[in-house]
Amino acid sequence: MKYIKADIKYAERIFRLVHSTIIEVYPKYYPQEVADFFCELHNKESIIDDINNGSVYILIDEDRLVGTGSRSDNHITRIYVLPDFQDQGYGSYIMRMLEKDISLQYDKVYLEASFPAAKLYEYLGYKTVRHEKLQVSDNAVLVYEIMEKRL
Repeated sequence: MKYIKADIKYAERIFRLVHSTIIEVYPKYYPQEVADFFCELHNKESIIDDINNGSVYILIDEDRLVGTGSRSDNHITRIYVLPDFQDQGYGSYIMRMLEKDISLQYDKVYLEASFPAAKLYEYLGYKTVRHEKLQVSDNAVLVYEIMEKRL
């Protein structure tokens, strides 16, 4: 297993990983409009910007890109693991690596947790500090948690 900082040559693969995960997982928890919102939020340009800022990491297992994680200061901004590789410890590994990096400068980390990810974050010691709602269309509301953890 290899965890490395992503460079631009991985942009398309990261984009496909994030979008295929959203498309497969999010409709089980949210209306389609919310899944569409997440796809737009994590568009190719934002992923490229984050790579150029040095804030994107990838996890490769046996030459296959299985997950990605991003951060900005002490804020974890994007964690995705391909559905076929979920529940095998990859997400927890990415989180631990991001936390380790963040702990060099900060004593607390925070993130926004979607329904599919909240259980993992609770398992890793994150606590909900508030609940949020965002109207993403006339018919759909995104409900999520703001969570934090002391490092």
